[in-house]
Amino acid sequence: MAKLNIAPTKSNLLLLKDQLVIARDGHNLLEQKREILVMELMRIVEKIKLLEREIQKSVEKAYPSLRSMLMTVGEERIDRISHGIKYDFSFVEKSVTVAGMHFKTLDVNAPKQKLFYSFLGTYSDSDKVIVEFFKLLNLLTQMASIRTIAWRLAMEVKKTQRRVNALSKLVIPQTDDTRKYIEGVLEERERENTFTLKSLKNRK
Repeated sequence: MAKLNIAPTKSNLLLLKDQLVIARDGHNLLEQKREILVMELMRIVEKIKLLEREIQKSVEKAYPSLRSMLMTVGEERIDRISHGIKYDFSFVEKSVTVAGMHFKTLDVNAPKQKLFYSFLGTYSDSDKVIVEFFKLLNLLTQMASIRTIAWRLAMEVKKTQRRVNALSKLVIPQTDDTRKYIEGVLEERERENTFTLKSLKNRK
């Protein structure tokens, strides 16, 4: 490990010792932070897995309902019904706190379901398809939000890990090696000074 390019003096030795204490404390804090972030990330990943299963169940209900509606009502009639259905969706930015960190994400506010067509000439299949796809849409918006948080959290874990590695593999070893080198130089100087003083006394 290459040493730091500083003069081997007592003042620099004291400075290095202080830097080592700070670096080691920082390393410990970052290690704790990384562990907390990883635990939170694993918890969110479990949520994503559960949500994926819910989405799969919803898909298995929604698309067969749509196929059934196509067979019962017909494509032309469905096309006419769909042109009369209009919903306004709004997006809301929100701040989510995970492991003491704030992440920005978007929530989709799904409107309440309404009846855009008369009861005459329509079928229960139409209502069922709308209900099932509303459920699916709600789950998909939840998934988009939680995946965004998971991705940002993973980036934060990666960044924290890089800092931990930099301290443990570069900063701390390099500073410690420089400290040992300066201590060695100062001890050697001390021995030389002692030897010189003894020689001067003996001459006297």
